[in-house]
Amino acid sequence: MSKELFDISSYDSRDPNPWLALYLDNSIPINEKTKQALMRDNNSRSARYLYPLIFFWSKVTMFFIHVFKFFFPKIFNSSKVLHLILSWGLKRFVSKDANLLIFRHFHVGSEILQFIAANVEGAEIETSPLKPRNFEDIKDDLFLKHDLNLYNFIIRLNSTLKEKNITIKPPAKLRVDMITEDQFDHIEFPDKWTNTLDLKSSIELFTPFYQFFLTSNDFIRASNSLQLDETISIYTSQIMGTPAHLGLINNKHPMIPISTYSAAYRLVLHGLAAETLHQILVNVKQGRHVDGIVTPLEK
Repeated sequence: MSKELFDISSYDSRDPNPWLALYLDNSIPINEKTKQALMRDNNSRSARYLYPLIFFWSKVTMFFIHVFKFFFPKIFNSSKVLHLILSWGLKRFVSKDANLLIFRHFHVGSEILQFIAANVEGAEIETSPLKPRNFEDIKDDLFLKHDLNLYNFIIRLNSTLKEKNITIKPPAKLRVDMITEDQFDHIEFPDKWTNTLDLKSSIELFTPFYQFFLTSNDFIRASNSLQLDETISIYTSQIMGTPAHLGLINNKHPMIPISTYSAAYRLVLHGLAAETLHQILVNVKQGRHVDGIVTPLEK
């Protein structure tokens, strides 16, 4: 199936595969292995047949959990139990491609924050990189820490900027040493007959568990964090002096929160935004320019 998807010789002009078209299109910067995994994921039977059913179940379940949490906000709150379920479920039921996209996201997001921290002159910002290598790493509150890291980074960065009266601007020497070209060849994701769920189905399926086992504050904060894509991209554009990549951001306006019922879909957009921004930084590291502007790099 995957070989046929990317094989131009199987192209039929009367029935063109949309994922082949998007795979061949290079208008959006993205890691090659990530792109292949995403197109295969979109083309999977799970995405076509299971996703609509799981989507409906997820929204109905979230509604009843919302009502339950209103009356019993402190019952069953356990991040540890949540991450045990996530680790178990990802390993046994999520496809190889979807797991690749999920694991990559933590690495990519961590490196983007490290890039910003390293290139704000006059400010020393502490980061807490999350780079899981196996399903055991998920059990250490990985998803919750990912959200906390993002908010804590923004708070620390901006409090430092105000305290020292400095602004984000292109540095004299751009540091990209923290940006890697990791293809995840070192991680063997399970590919058994049970590993069938695509990325969107997996997220929709796990979102009610996320809502149920986290406190309302944790869940709402996690949902609202998706709109910080715009904030992180603005920081990056200020550092590089090139705002063109802001057009790739769909999760915007963090001061106007969106309903948590759309969190699963926006999470997929969040993952794509992180991947495209990271690939832009990889391109800078490899080509030493962005959007035609020569960028001074640290040698």
